[in-house]
Order: sequence, then structure tokens, then C-alpha cells
Amino acid sequence: MNLKTDKIFKSNKKIKVAVGLSGGVDSAVTAGLLKQQGYEVIGLTMQLSNKIYCHRLSQKACFEDKAAKNNIREAKKAARFLGIPHQTIDVAPEFEKYVLQTFRKEYLAGRTPNPCVICNQKIKFGFMLKKALSAGIDFDYFATGHYARIKFNHKTGRFNLYRGKDLKKDQSYFLYRLTQSQLKKILLPLGDYTKAEVKKMAQDFGLSKFANKPESQDFVENGSYAEIIGKAGEKPGQIISTSGKLLGVHNGLVNFTVGQRRGINIGGLAEPYYVIRIDARKNKIIVGKKSEALSKEFNIKKTNWIVFPKLKKTETGAVKIRASADLIKCQIIPCLGGAKIKLKKPAFAVTAGQSAVIYKDDLVLGGGIIQV
Repeated sequence: MNLKTDKIFKSNKKIKVAVGLSGGVDSAVTAGLLKQQGYEVIGLTMQLSNKIYCHRLSQKACFEDKAAKNNIREAKKAARFLGIPHQTIDVAPEFEKYVLQTFRKEYLAGRTPNPCVICNQKIKFGFMLKKALSAGIDFDYFATGHYARIKFNHKTGRFNLYRGKDLKKDQSYFLYRLTQSQLKKILLPLGDYTKAEVKKMAQDFGLSKFANKPESQDFVENGSYAEIIGKAGEKPGQIISTSGKLLGVHNGLVNFTVGQRRGINIGGLAEPYYVIRIDARKNKIIVGKKSEALSKEFNIKKTNWIVFPKLKKTETGAVKIRASADLIKCQIIPCLGGAKIKLKKPAFAVTAGQSAVIYKDDLVLGGGIIQV
């Protein structure tokens, strides 16, 4: 792999690349590959440690104090083994403000945000790099172990984002909010490899310990958000049908999400009911039949377009309505404040607050935040 095909390199000087080391195999192999190819490499790790959650969380989380400190230790081990310098950058205050507080606010408003999308845009590719540069850490590019690809389009003069070769591991969904100024300074060496190939490279680099590690922690394991939201999300309220019939009492909005079937705790119905909508203002959960949870169109706002500065005309593509969802063919129509997405076939549980990311084959056109 020759990374110089992915970027515009203006000189022959030794290029300095900072690598976001998470303590896992992907970032360690990324650093190993870059060093092997002659780049001057330094490891950077985000300090997310939040002691507030050290004893509160019953599930593992990337920002919980013990887990965050363990990730830093593992990142330092990888850096020592690879013979590269390593620095920890404290972004815990920014993570609390822009990720955790935003997550709480959105969830309590009846929406379901994706914290990893926010973290990549604001923290990993934002504040961490600004703080590193302010601290005098010099580098030309920033690289991560994401499974996605970036290529420069000479015709449009824009950097484009593509899905990774390994579609099962593709992480382009989480990067769709990156700007041109961010994309032009990012390297994604693993985008052209499969996970199996990366694990084999880890063995070849002598990083077998990292190759056999479990995957990195989620934002919160098993999606247990109650301990983040706190008591504000635990106020009991009504469960009603789409026709307004009272069916039961819920134990707090924080325990529900659109599309949920299990744990609603209503009985005596002829068929399963699903969460259709969350009315945060009235503290109500609206439930209904599966057919009522299907949507053929929705709007997005807070859009970020990668292949063009602005959506000026109707485009065709395929959309992911959540990270784990299949692509659905669609039309993307410009409208005031964002875009309207018209689906070729109905989608189940289109959820306010989630990101809708739009693709044309492997190319990421852009996306935005779902409004329903």
C-alpha cells in the first residue's frame, strides 16, 4: 500500500504522522504500517477518564475511569513495542460537554443520538488534534484505525470518503460529519484491508497480544443508558396506543427507544406492539403494530455534504438510518433546513436523533440528523 496515492503530498520531506492509539489491534497496526513505510510516527491517545462513572456504571463504557486508564496503558505498551513516542491528550472536559451532555439532552427530548458520530467530529478529529498542536506536538497528518477510505477527486478539488474494503467492518458511517479541512489531514491505512488481514499483519509485526484482544469498548456496553441520563429520565408516565388508548405505565423515557418490542410491559394484545414514538414533552410512550413503525420518507437537518458543498438538486443513492442498518435505495431532495429522504421501500423504526448517511455505491455523499 502506498499512502501517497490517497493524499496530495507537496514535498519530499519526511512526513510526520500522529496516530490515534486506542490500545487495540487496529490502531497498533496502523502505526506499524506507517512506520514500516518510512513515516515519522507518534502515538496520541485521548484521555476520556471520567471518575463520576467509575462506580455508577454497571456496564463497561469507553469513558469510565478504569476502562479509559486501561486503554491508555495498552496504547503506551503498543507505542513502546513499535518504538514510537506517545502522548496522552486530556479531552475529558470536552467529551463531557459535547458528547455526554449532548447525549443526555437529546435523549431526554425523546431523540436517540449517536455519540460516536459526535465524538469523531468534535473530539477525536477536533479537540484532541487542536490540543496536541497547542502543546507543541508537531505532525503533518493524523491517522486512525478506522475501516474507511479517503481519496482526493482532482476534478472537483474535494476529498471524498468511501466505505472500507471490509464491508462487515466498514466505519464510514461514523465519519460522515468530517469536514474538508479535517479530511485533507487524515490518513486511513486500514481502509484497503479486511479485519482478517489486519490481524495477520499484527502477528507479522509481533503484536500478537493485540491481535487476540476483544474489540474496543462501546460507548456503553449493551446500550444501558439509564446510568448516564440519571433520575431525570426515570419519571413514570403513560404508555398509549397510536389511537390514544391508555395501555399501561412506563418506568421512565430512558428505558425506551423507537422500534423496541421487549420490555414495554403491556399485555392482553392480539399481536406484538412496538415503540412508535417518544413524546418527551408529555412524558408518553406511543406504541403500535409493526406496520405503524414503517416509514417511506423522513427529513434530515444539520446536514454535512462531502462530495459537494451544498445539495442543490435531487440526488439518488442509498441510505443507512443507523450504523447497523442495511442500505435502502432512496432519493435525496433539497428542502429548507436540510433534505427530504424518500425511500424505495419502507424502513422500520426510523428514529429521530439518529444519523442518516447517504451513499452512492461505496462513496459517502454525506448525511444528517433524522427528524420525524
